[in-house]
Amino acid sequence: MHLKPLFLTTLVLVLFLGCGNSDTPQDQTSSQDLNIPITIENRAFTSTHFSGSDNCAACHNGITDTHGEDVSIESAWSATMMANSAKDPLWKAKVVSEIKRNPHLEDVINDKCSKCHAPMANHEARSAQEEIKIFDDGFLNSTNPHYDETMNGVSCTLCHQVKEVAELGTLAGFSGNYSIGSDRIVYGQYNNVATQPMIGQVNYTPQFGAHISQSKMCATCHNLKTPYVNADGIVLSDTPESEFPEQMPYSEWEHSEFATTQSCQDCHMQRAEGVIISNRPTWLNTQRGNFAKHTFVGGNALMLDILNNNKTSLGVPSTTDFSKTLSKTTEILESAADIHIANNGMIENTLYIDVTISSNTGHKLPTSFPSRRAFVHFILYDTNGNILFESGKSNNDGSISGADADTNIHSYEPHYNIITSQDQVQIYEAVMHNSDNQVTYTLLRAASYVKDNRILPRGFDKATAPSDIAVQGEARNDVNFVGGSDTISYNIDTTNFTSTPARVEVALRYQTLSYPFAQDLFSEETNESMSFEGMYDASQMKTSTITSQALEL
Repeated sequence: MHLKPLFLTTLVLVLFLGCGNSDTPQDQTSSQDLNIPITIENRAFTSTHFSGSDNCAACHNGITDTHGEDVSIESAWSATMMANSAKDPLWKAKVVSEIKRNPHLEDVINDKCSKCHAPMANHEARSAQEEIKIFDDGFLNSTNPHYDETMNGVSCTLCHQVKEVAELGTLAGFSGNYSIGSDRIVYGQYNNVATQPMIGQVNYTPQFGAHISQSKMCATCHNLKTPYVNADGIVLSDTPESEFPEQMPYSEWEHSEFATTQSCQDCHMQRAEGVIISNRPTWLNTQRGNFAKHTFVGGNALMLDILNNNKTSLGVPSTTDFSKTLSKTTEILESAADIHIANNGMIENTLYIDVTISSNTGHKLPTSFPSRRAFVHFILYDTNGNILFESGKSNNDGSISGADADTNIHSYEPHYNIITSQDQVQIYEAVMHNSDNQVTYTLLRAASYVKDNRILPRGFDKATAPSDIAVQGEARNDVNFVGGSDTISYNIDTTNFTSTPARVEVALRYQTLSYPFAQDLFSEETNESMSFEGMYDASQMKTSTITSQALEL
């Protein structure tokens, strides 16, 4: 979702043409067919401003580092969420859902949701003053003139043409408000580059750009604020400041100690040494250090697994190798946090165990799109390995035992400082409220967060955090919920135990798509949601483990 106040005048004009309750599905569906193979784009296309990824691959694949490891740029990128941003079935299903619930805003939704997921198509259509449309005969239709640009995702010449302007890294530059020039300059991380080979091959001039390695570059799409509407579809936010902070990882990073030590790229684009960045011309032999690999690794194992297992129906080339990206995703997840367990002993039949989760990330954990959640799975065993107490068990369908929202999507699990019952689960998440103070999963109805207890990065002061990234709910007053960590006390009544507690196991687990968010989406029964539901149900990666620890009592 990408909506900005530039369109508020348009919104106000259409609001009075008739609109229903925006949390209630309308009788409108996309015309896309279910599970029909999607045409793979021509990756060697050229357009007014952009060039397909195959044109870049000719020179920037087949490169290695000083250890002989393949660090081919296009090959690494092709197996990322960036490359597959417009093929992402969750994105497509969610956009259709938003259109269905607010059909009077379809044009605005199409524009803003394609600015970061189909940026080349959006930019070319906007520049030519053409219709910006995603479904039916729009960008995702293989007969659309912008189909190749769409399906090539967030591609090479999109990111590398983003200019360093004053708005970059500011509110005015967030939400897909990147600036693409008409001078065909592509910015990279190195000085003293040979320009003529690229000019002759693809008519782009390479140039050093410090911003390409800075976090504000990522903020362009990964800090996102959107207007919100009431139950009648009327826009309630009238300034950028008043809009809903759908995802704000850049601002979270700015408010942490990482802002002075590590950029987004430092973590999400792992580094290599001794790289000759192009395989041609043959006389090019300058070895570069601190080379940023284009793996763009994050925590989205679920969607990578779905893309890997549904290549034909999602339009992913059969040669795309997701194995390395999935492996790197596991690595970065497993490095995201640590667990410490403290046994505080038994007092009057109550066992006291403290669990501290320490974050190693430069933003909230989890961060970004509000479908994500992390949770603590706590198990107490006896001497024979029997379970005496368990909180936070995840099930095969993605639900969590004891989580209130997983049995009633209109509710949510509160933040806990002390847990005494098996149906209490510490879930780190952002829960959206609409303007009527009800839990919502409709992004255009999201007016605020009723709960945001996502684990804070080190150095994050919750007392001084701006409202867009503030802690919300019970965690605000939890003295054990601080920058970099959270401590939960498990106070377990052992009165009715028939055996002796002997071992504690604790795991921090992660889900890209929470069970209630998924159920709300699947209730639409559009072609997109039904197709995605089948892929989701078949995936074995609904839940990932970030870290785990055990303690013998």
